[in-house]
Amino acid sequence: MQKTTIETFAEITPEQIAEWKEKYEDIYKLGCDGKFCIVKSVDRKTLSYSSSVGTKDPMKFNEMLLKGCWLGGDIEIQTVDKYFISVGQKLAELLQIKEATLEKL
Repeated sequence: MQKTTIETFAEITPEQIAEWKEKYEDIYKLGCDGKFCIVKSVDRKTLSYSSSVGTKDPMKFNEMLLKGCWLGGDIEIQTVDKYFISVGQKLAELLQIKEATLEKL
């Protein structure tokens, strides 16, 4: 039986990474000071929820964004301020905004 929660980066196997890649396409290794986690790209639901709670508390935006994209890894990234604040600066890069075009016909 597969473990449902991965709380250390060392628990993540190549098979697990392959499974996540198949399910989510783009996944990323996010880290700080020897602590690492795997996250997926931001989806609309996660962005919407993070934005709604982040209107009054900008740190809550990053917290909800990280939790919504979290697949597994060192849980200290979510719980220890020095790691959370450091990786928070990279979370915006998960928002893969493409250049759109608008053409009048």
